[in-house]
This record gives sequence, structure tokens and C-alpha cells, in this order.
Amino acid sequence: MTEDCVAIKGKHPAWQIHKRLYNWVLHWAETKYGLIALIILAITEPICVPIPADVLVIGMCLGKPKKGIRYGVTCAIFSVLGGTIALLLGMAIGGENVIAVFDKIHLGPKVNLALEMYQKYDFWAIAISALTPVPYMLFSWLGGMAEVSIVKFVLVSIVFRTMRFGSEGVIFYLFGIKARHFIEKYFNLATIIVITLLALVAFVMKKLGAAFAP
Repeated sequence: MTEDCVAIKGKHPAWQIHKRLYNWVLHWAETKYGLIALIILAITEPICVPIPADVLVIGMCLGKPKKGIRYGVTCAIFSVLGGTIALLLGMAIGGENVIAVFDKIHLGPKVNLALEMYQKYDFWAIAISALTPVPYMLFSWLGGMAEVSIVKFVLVSIVFRTMRFGSEGVIFYLFGIKARHFIEKYFNLATIIVITLLALVAFVMKKLGAAFAP
């Protein structure tokens, strides 16, 4: 595991996060507190932490590939918990204050786009943010402003966060450390394909429903 973790640590993450913070998070994968660190990161990432939880999931899977599914599902569950907390905080704090916070971390321009997506396509807004590198933190906080159903947010998040982190765990479970190269190279493409297929299924179901409607 050490050589693989060193290889990851030597690279700048695709999200352009500060290298030292990235490495500090990753180093927990090599300690006996790795699972606790994963739970804490999964909860706090949707609230205020700019480090994607994938970093620690992959790091831990490198050490124990056969526990990959456990790590992925654990991360998904607690990530949804963190996202729900962020949504409730957004409701409590209020729209203008939430927007001001995102302006300070240079995400202000994305706020209006996120709100527009929520108002038109709330299901897909949650699904895409939960599955892809689109900031889940941003959509979690703005969920309250868009008056998104908490039940819908939780249920959709559980499905798609599990697809994201669970798939990483499954890949490591099946292919071991070789899976790292596959995830790094094809993860974004795979998520785009999944979203496209789901959109196609939803479109077909809508058309079929209209065709058979009385």
C-alpha cells in the first residue's frame, strides 16, 4: 500500500486542491483510524470540506481491496448524512447568507445556475451532483433555498452517492490495486455515461406513461 499511496500523494488532484491538505487527508488511510477519518470526511465534505471523499476511499481500498465495498457504502451513507445537514443548515441560515458564503469561496457564479437547475429539474440536480464531480456541497446547501423535498433529497442522494462511492469499492474488490488506474482515467466518463442512460430511461418512461394514459 505504501508505494501506491506515495504515488498518489505525489500527484496534484484533478480538483486542484492544495497539495498539503490533500496529502494530510490521504495519510489517514495508512493509520488504524482510517475508517473513522473516512466517516468524518464523508460527513463534513458536503458541509464545508473541499476535499472529495473519493481520495480517502481509494487510499483505503489500496490497502484492503476486499473491504472496498464496505468502505464505499460507508462513505455513501455518511456523505448523505452530511448533505442533509447542509441542506437543513441552508434552510435555517437563509438564502442571502448562503449565497454570501459561496461568494467568499468563489462559487458565487454557480449559485444561480444551481438554483435554476433545482427549480426545473430537482431530481436530476440532486442526482448529477451526487454522482459526478459537480459540487455536492453546493447543491446540498442550496437545496433549502430551492425548497427541495428533504425526503426526495435523501432518497436520491442515497441512490447516487452509493453508485459513486460503491462503484469505486466494487472495482477495487474485483481488481485490487490495478483499479486505481482505471478510476483515475475513466471515472468522469463513466459517470457521464450513467447519467445519460438514466436520462434516456426517464424519457422513455415518460413517453410510455403518456402513451398509455387514459
